[in-house]
Amino acid sequence: MSAARPRSTRLIVALDTKDPAQAVAWREATAASAGAVKLGLEFTYAQGLDAVRDVAGTRPLFLDLKLHDIPNTVASAIGSLARLRPAMLTIHAAGGRAMIAAARRAIDESFPSGERPLLLAVTVLTSLDATALHETGVESDVADQVVRLGRLAMSAGADGLVCSSHEIRLLRDALGDDPVLVVPGIRPAGSAAGDQKRIMTPAQARDAGADWIVVGRPITRAADPAAQAAAIAAELSA
Repeated sequence: MSAARPRSTRLIVALDTKDPAQAVAWREATAASAGAVKLGLEFTYAQGLDAVRDVAGTRPLFLDLKLHDIPNTVASAIGSLARLRPAMLTIHAAGGRAMIAAARRAIDESFPSGERPLLLAVTVLTSLDATALHETGVESDVADQVVRLGRLAMSAGADGLVCSSHEIRLLRDALGDDPVLVVPGIRPAGSAAGDQKRIMTPAQARDAGADWIVVGRPITRAADPAAQAAAIAAELSA
């Protein structure tokens, strides 16, 4: 079992909207508390890559497009994303070893050495529980599948993993401190779970060993997003 270690857990604010002006407003409101912003499928499909670059501005960008296709297509897509200079980008670990390795090569070839984003492999979506996973034909339980995909992704060249908070300790035990763990499905105490099935509070995720937590609606739907982001950042640093 891996030894616990002090770690600094930082906040990523998910700018989940189709509206560039709203995304910029949230970015600015949370800039003092968040280490990065997330833009994903909703915004990118609605507004395009130039808008992604403009909305991110000078903030570190977690580009969450969850690429999942044949290796050559994923590699080519990553080459097309290089102009955005994201700090992190996501692929699906379920795409397999060859796809993950192709993504690794594409990053190394498409980005200057000092500007290469972290390649993060999504294990099992936080909206899936055991029943939903079994419906897809995966007979393993969620924890086993997360560890299996985590081992695969890291051995194929990923820098880290996207996992639910409930699998952080399992991955630390299995893989140690090397993987950067980015954890969505975080809900401050009293927040609605929404469509997330496997959730924790910010402090619980920090204590379990998360490097980054991703929080969207509890911040962006709050009456005062800046205050909510500051409260979460304070909880992480307590």
